[in-house]
Amino acid sequence: MNDQLLTEEELLIRNTMRDYADNNLSERAARYDETGEFPWDNVSELADLGVLGLTIDEDFGGSGGTTRQLALVSEEIARGCVATSVIYIAHLSLTSQYINTFGDEYQKQKYLPDLAAGKKIGAFALTEPGAGSDAAAIQTSSVRANGHYVINGTKTYISNAPEAGVLVTLATRDKSEGYKGIDALIVDGDLDGIEVNQLHGKMGVRASTVGEIVFKNCHVPVHNRLGEESVGFRQTMEVLNASRISIAAQCVGIAQAALEESVQYARTREVFGGPLGDLQAIQWMIADMATETEAARQLVMSVASKRDAGVPFLTEASMAKLFASRVAMQAAHNAVQIHGGAGYFAPTKVERLFRDARVTEIYEGTSEVQRMLIARNILKQ
Repeated sequence: MNDQLLTEEELLIRNTMRDYADNNLSERAARYDETGEFPWDNVSELADLGVLGLTIDEDFGGSGGTTRQLALVSEEIARGCVATSVIYIAHLSLTSQYINTFGDEYQKQKYLPDLAAGKKIGAFALTEPGAGSDAAAIQTSSVRANGHYVINGTKTYISNAPEAGVLVTLATRDKSEGYKGIDALIVDGDLDGIEVNQLHGKMGVRASTVGEIVFKNCHVPVHNRLGEESVGFRQTMEVLNASRISIAAQCVGIAQAALEESVQYARTREVFGGPLGDLQAIQWMIADMATETEAARQLVMSVASKRDAGVPFLTEASMAKLFASRVAMQAAHNAVQIHGGAGYFAPTKVERLFRDARVTEIYEGTSEVQRMLIARNILKQ
């Protein structure tokens, strides 16, 4: 993105995060991908940089800031280490931002300072074995009794679950009311009645740990409910709509990393008596990657600007997530193709990017769901 289109503050935060990604995240990404260990040092450093509290009210330990700034940070983190960006978005854009947006004074004071400081990791527990894209079909139940909600049910594929100290989850209080019977609850990770089982075998973003959460008569205080009863589903849709901007920015970071690796390889790899980049077939792939990456970036920043301005952005957020995830996947594909046989092997960064990019078309609303949302909103106009 042209630096002249960024404010001084945006340029400063973008450059700070770019240096950090190049000098820290990128250096560790391959090791964490190989071991699958949770990157605590990365999370700690992100907290020190103040970005774990970005967009969170300063009165509650956050750093304030804008959606545009969050998009810039999300892109740069992903450019350095995609797994760390998944952890970051699940922690901030889903968990912390949910509490920041819909929590009361008590909830914000209790939970946000530790989340912004990285003292506790946040996880957003929505998906269930039988309820993925159809979030309104969740089966986890809650029964109100003696000042608590008693929670029973299973959540799965939950990012950050094995490390989470704070969960935001949804449970159905009255199935007869459909989505209006769903409430959102803050759950302390150390409560009795919670069992977390780490899931293994992911294709990519391996350092972003994922788990199954089983609630067995877990007693959650009523004062941990986010918002009034019956509004949990609506609140969740609002949070997901906003978080898609961060996911789209993450996708731009993946595409940018794939482009940079491809350009460097095309400049230095010698074939047929000259640089690989002299071949028109390679030039066309790089041209397409650069064009599509910049188009995705501009779309992301446009949607972020709309949210900051307080104007409707739901359709555009889905467009950004749909388009940017497709760009990320295609850029990673082209990068492997440009690298040839070398790109198929693990020591090459593009091999990891190819695996990491795949999930962006699946989580936080599949590409098919985004198309449904976009078309539905356009047809209503």
